[in-house]
Amino acid sequence: MDVILKQDVDKLGYKNDLVTVKPGYARNFLVPNGMAVIATDSAKKVRDEDIRQRAHREAKLIEEATALLSKIQGADIKVGAKAGEGDKIFGSVNSIQVAEAIKAATGSEVDRKKVGLKESTVKKLGKYTATVRLHKEVEGEFEFEVVAE
Repeated sequence: MDVILKQDVDKLGYKNDLVTVKPGYARNFLVPNGMAVIATDSAKKVRDEDIRQRAHREAKLIEEATALLSKIQGADIKVGAKAGEGDKIFGSVNSIQVAEAIKAATGSEVDRKKVGLKESTVKKLGKYTATVRLHKEVEGEFEFEVVAE
């Protein structure tokens, strides 16, 4: 069944994407929760018009996201954590702490859901790599360092 997404849905697509899903998923989850509409001919025409009007705004958003990505990649991002012996930290570092460190280093706020850690768990001091997805077309990697507080 084809549906048009009304908002971004993780692991499925972005707003105004035409996606094919199983009928039960569309009828029982996406449509009742307002995340999608069934792709009829009239809904497709409305979607096409929205895409045409959005093209100019989208170019500006991509430009801003690219500038922010280069700012993040050039920043010295440090995440503070309490550490014990052997450079092990108490607990682990997660995407929330990395997003806060990005805000402290660059002054720009990034949603924690858009930050992904390469390592499944960060439990030692040192340098690590993470990814940030600022726009559906702008994604990049950056390094951050976990330091003792």
